[in-house]
Amino acid sequence: MLLFRYEKYHGYYGGKQEDRDANYTDMVNKYYDLATSFYEFGWGESFHFAHRWKGESLRESIKRHEHFLALQLGLKPGQKVLDVGCGIGGPLREIARFSSTSVTGLNNNEYQISRGKELNRIAGVDKTCDFVKADFMKMPIPDNTFDAVYAIEATCHAPDAYGCYKEIYRVLKPGQCFAAYEWCMTDAFDPNNQEHQKIKAEVEIGDGLPDIRSTTKCLEALKQAGFEIIWEKDLAKESPVPWYEPLDKNNFSLSSFRLTAVGRFFTRNMVKALEFVGLAPKGSLRVQDFLEKAAEGLVEGGKKEIFTPMYFFLVRKPLSDDN
Repeated sequence: MLLFRYEKYHGYYGGKQEDRDANYTDMVNKYYDLATSFYEFGWGESFHFAHRWKGESLRESIKRHEHFLALQLGLKPGQKVLDVGCGIGGPLREIARFSSTSVTGLNNNEYQISRGKELNRIAGVDKTCDFVKADFMKMPIPDNTFDAVYAIEATCHAPDAYGCYKEIYRVLKPGQCFAAYEWCMTDAFDPNNQEHQKIKAEVEIGDGLPDIRSTTKCLEALKQAGFEIIWEKDLAKESPVPWYEPLDKNNFSLSSFRLTAVGRFFTRNMVKALEFVGLAPKGSLRVQDFLEKAAEGLVEGGKKEIFTPMYFFLVRKPLSDDN
């Protein structure tokens, strides 16, 4: 039943774009209720891609990707930092330990927050890091609260980039920075190309997205929200190892076996068996299926260079806030 309520929002099942935008909170919550356990099993605690060097493991690249973000923000011990759309808090814990900062994770999914709190306790950061259950379009946070804000492949869930960035601008202290990795369609994406549209739709339904914006639209929204652009670049173009390689069925890796074609085959059959005997919720196999479809879309989008999961930007809120 939960799966049906999620699927109804998407074009694959007759859903309309305006309904996806209007009901994004419900849609994203249903998506993560369904998909979080699968993500954690296959990906670990950090649900994101990474710029990756040859000879570097996926896990090493993910940690370095998070450290790079902390360094770009110039984080200093004792600062208060906001992680927008924090998932179960993998990056939150890594960045807090790396920079000796206090990180608050903002998330609107109850299951992910409860899981994140338990992992914080296990990691020993529960005294300095916490979570706020809230919609990042309407944060229950006072103006000028945080010394830095970041988002990792999360604000792509927002139905309106300007509205989301404007809220981030509001809670950030003047003179301080916001950095993010955004999921975007690149300039190579052709909206009139049916194959491009199919790939975009596969990524959207498989990853709980209302609509994937272009890099240009994100940049325009940041400026409209009042931010000063320090620098921005699609870091996927500079990755020596393709970012989508862990999902490519032609790739085999012992270090990320569960993401390979063989590993996914075993996972699918394990889920099928567990659902059959009642140890996995009904609909688990269909969740696995649409995650597989998303993986296919991501790989094709990456190979055709029409999609990037790491459009990076570093922006600053001016010292004089005239907005």
